[in-house]
Amino acid sequence: MDSHSPKMVTILSRAHADRNVYPSAGVLFVHVLEREYFKGEFPPYPKSGDASNDPITFSTNLQGFPDRPGWLRYIQRTPVSDGVLYGSPTAEHVGKPTVIEITAYNRRTFETARHNLVINIMATEEFPLPYQAEFYIKNMNVEEMLASEVLGDFLGAVKNVWQPERLNAINITSALDRGGRVPLPINNLKEGVYVMVGADVPFSSCLREVESPHNQLRCSQEMEPAISCDKKFRAQFHIDWCKISLVDITKVVPVYVSRPDPGPGILPEFGEYNPPSEALKSRDYLSDFVVTLAVPSAVALVLFVVLGYAMCCRREGVVKRNMQTPDIQLVQHSSIQKSSKELRSLSKSREISWPLSTLPVFNPVSGEVVPPLHPDSYETTSMPLMQTQTNLQNQITIPQQRPSGESHDHIVS
Repeated sequence: MDSHSPKMVTILSRAHADRNVYPSAGVLFVHVLEREYFKGEFPPYPKSGDASNDPITFSTNLQGFPDRPGWLRYIQRTPVSDGVLYGSPTAEHVGKPTVIEITAYNRRTFETARHNLVINIMATEEFPLPYQAEFYIKNMNVEEMLASEVLGDFLGAVKNVWQPERLNAINITSALDRGGRVPLPINNLKEGVYVMVGADVPFSSCLREVESPHNQLRCSQEMEPAISCDKKFRAQFHIDWCKISLVDITKVVPVYVSRPDPGPGILPEFGEYNPPSEALKSRDYLSDFVVTLAVPSAVALVLFVVLGYAMCCRREGVVKRNMQTPDIQLVQHSSIQKSSKELRSLSKSREISWPLSTLPVFNPVSGEVVPPLHPDSYETTSMPLMQTQTNLQNQITIPQQRPSGESHDHIVS
């Protein structure tokens, strides 16, 4: 960091530097797990290969527990990158050594290495800083922001805008932990990160510009507000000014929740417990069987008999139907059927002239006449009006009307 960077109390430690670290309560703690350090603890691999490119992953947990403390987080983007432990301890953990077990796994040789990291949380008179501001940086991932150079540049830009005497990074949170979505893998999109900083002086006028009605209106319309000091961050950090949070903890009214007295933890007296007798009587399941199977079977049998009688014994046949029908109605029905059959037989055997629509149809391309498709045995009642072709030699001519008094002759050619 350059000479313009603020004095940071943030702990930036590495695994090979010290097994004991001393962060302060309320100040960001960052611990880097370097792959190069753990490679020296793995035994040599007999096969040839470049050991510097071995994929190594880390597992961290509180000693004696399956997970880390609630204030401590861990991230490792890929097996070929370093892991990072980070978080902000609270005043409740002051004076209590926190032992973190770190286990490294070599994914090529399947070897493991483990050591403990002791975190001694110290109290500080500067905690908590009364004025706290949280920024949302859109073009950064959390592991990129945790780098000491990047975090120092950001705190330097905030100090130039805020001008405090003391400025500390309090907490860093990934946007995914706040309900953000995983960005698409296009255009180098980032997840985004929330950075909370604290100072000992009130907020500057530049930071207060986002609270103006004009900028609030632009934020409600999903437009970027006009912030005069945005140019001091824009070169490296793209800040969403609509999501900035300014908190003055001196004006925050504490809320005290009264908890009921837990009591001694002894249940009240309910008398002696009488267990059931060991000599249990046998139970007869015949009645249960009858109710479960016999009764439904009997009901089904009755329904089957009733349905069979209704369908088989109560049928009305043709003879019974004719007996209940008047004779005159039966005679009329029979005569209609006979007449219909006679008309159908006559229509099949009659010889009539073909309509004009059955004249020869020529092929429009070749001019040839296609042989007829309707022989004499065809049923004339089902023959279509437009015939496809007609045999000119056997064609039946259409009778022509003559003057009254003269007979009509059919000329067959």
